[in-house]
Amino acid sequence: MEEHKAYIESGILELYVMGQLSAPEMLEVEQRAAASPEIRRELEAIEIALERYALTNAVEPSEDLFNNIEAQLKPLAQVIVPIQAPRPLVQPSEPKSSGKFLQYALAACVALLFVSAIALINAHSQLNKAEQQIIALRTEKDRIASSMNVLKQTNSELQSVADMVEDPNWAIVQLDGTKTSPASKMMVYWNRKSQDVVLDKSRMKLPENDEAHQYQLWALVGGKPVDLGVFDMKTDAAQMLLKMKEISKAEAFAVTLEKRGGSENPTMENMVVFAGVSI
Repeated sequence: MEEHKAYIESGILELYVMGQLSAPEMLEVEQRAAASPEIRRELEAIEIALERYALTNAVEPSEDLFNNIEAQLKPLAQVIVPIQAPRPLVQPSEPKSSGKFLQYALAACVALLFVSAIALINAHSQLNKAEQQIIALRTEKDRIASSMNVLKQTNSELQSVADMVEDPNWAIVQLDGTKTSPASKMMVYWNRKSQDVVLDKSRMKLPENDEAHQYQLWALVGGKPVDLGVFDMKTDAAQMLLKMKEISKAEAFAVTLEKRGGSENPTMENMVVFAGVSI
């Protein structure tokens, strides 16, 4: 009895069940188990415990996961050529319980495979979510940066308007609507010293032009119209001040609606605003 107890406590039975013994050692375990009911019961208990562990820790995969893995393994199965193992000259004796052990090992491997697959899928999903959050943060950052740039530009232009109002070299000309467009209004800033001409689009009230036409600014010099450039009326434009062509002298300013690109001479019936310059 003491010999059987020492043999059981040596751990050799666990190694036998797990397939870690050599063929002679496994044969010895089987012979001892056949001769000793105590060893045989302990061996069966170890096998049952291992089987319960494998079943308890098994993970039931979803049908979609199984289909995905099967679809990925099919191309590999088509290119794998079966290899016939050579038949040994002497057939080694195989332990009786090796089949059970292979079943336990296979169940444990399948469980580990599916647990790993599920972990990889979850990690991939989390990575995609993180990437989407990073893209959203970058988009929001760009939007805020764009808004800040617009605010900086607006503040700069407002400061420019304030400076022009205080500078006596700047003439502020309010153009009013004509019979063609009575509700139209526009503000022109003209610097007699630097000859700069600037339009204030924030205070511009003109009908929005189409793609085939543009507004054209004119200066009246010696009774003759002088082209100062074309522009579009866009209510959503972020730019507040629009610099036009320079002029050294001006008796009046006017705006007409012309074909896109402008005209050599103003179309008088399409004049929308006009104002004389105070000396």
